[in-house]
Amino acid sequence: MTSTAASCLLFLTMKSLEEAELCFPELLNSSCRKAIRPHSVSMLTYILLSSISLLTVTLNLLVIISISHFKQLHTPTNLLLLSLAVSDFFVGLLMCFQIVLIDGCWFFGDIMCMLYQYLGYITTSASVGTMVLISVDRYVAICDSLHYLNKVTQKRVKICVCLCWICSAFLHSLLLKDNLEKPGRYNSCFGECVIVIDYISGLADLFLTFIGPVTVIIVLYMRVFVVAVFQARAMRSHTAAFSVKSSVRVTAKKSEMKAARTLGVVIVVFLMCLCPYYCVSLTGQDTLINASTAAFVICLVFFNSCLNPVIYAFFYPWFRKSIRLIVTLKILQPGSYVTNIL
Repeated sequence: MTSTAASCLLFLTMKSLEEAELCFPELLNSSCRKAIRPHSVSMLTYILLSSISLLTVTLNLLVIISISHFKQLHTPTNLLLLSLAVSDFFVGLLMCFQIVLIDGCWFFGDIMCMLYQYLGYITTSASVGTMVLISVDRYVAICDSLHYLNKVTQKRVKICVCLCWICSAFLHSLLLKDNLEKPGRYNSCFGECVIVIDYISGLADLFLTFIGPVTVIIVLYMRVFVVAVFQARAMRSHTAAFSVKSSVRVTAKKSEMKAARTLGVVIVVFLMCLCPYYCVSLTGQDTLINASTAAFVICLVFFNSCLNPVIYAFFYPWFRKSIRLIVTLKILQPGSYVTNIL
């Protein structure tokens, strides 16, 4: 009697454990299984990713408010930083869904899965495009400074930024056509969030959103670096002989080169965080992206979006000052948009 009861208890316990491993226990064999990991590891991962997500959203929102509100910050270069902050802001929001996927289960349906993946591709591609525009901006500012104000205007930058986002959305609408037409078609069980890109489309995506843009970025910044070093040496050798007017010109040059160095740091960090993702995407016959196979590289891409505002805080005094004005709610005062922020 005791042995039978123990056997029944053991059977029920094993059954409940098996059901606990399913994303949807009521669906039995149709449900995906949860990833098994220690509770302490799961909690640490949740806390870490939640903190990064909250920090990413908050910091990039501060950048967006700062550049949008203060008139002095309405420069072509800052408009590009605004575009980058918007993409990073959406990355922070999308990271909330990645947190849900930690256990390997998707609870929001096939349409939301497709939307999450689609927006992830768009924001990443738009970030890369914005980095190219930043590189072009710095190239013209350093290598053709006399014509910078005529060539790089706010109107042209706005048009380029809009085209960058539109092209990103259009490109990935084509690459993800099969997935968009029938969301969830490649899911093998309930609770999975998977999209599949065929080999040709994967190569096209790799070239158009990574290899091509990165090549342009590296070539432009190598040129900027060579010219900046040459100009720095020339300024040091002639500083004593410069007039007041020339000194003002030298100060402007130094400011441009400081901006180039700062944005160079942003680009280097961006590439370091993005390269592993594209390396993983080349490991198979098809480009298969889901939470179980690419969690680390996806989180690394997400983490880059948190780092950009931190870099601004270290290198840009105007960002630190604008944060103080925003946090103290002084931006709500009439005429605050004309505050001297530089």
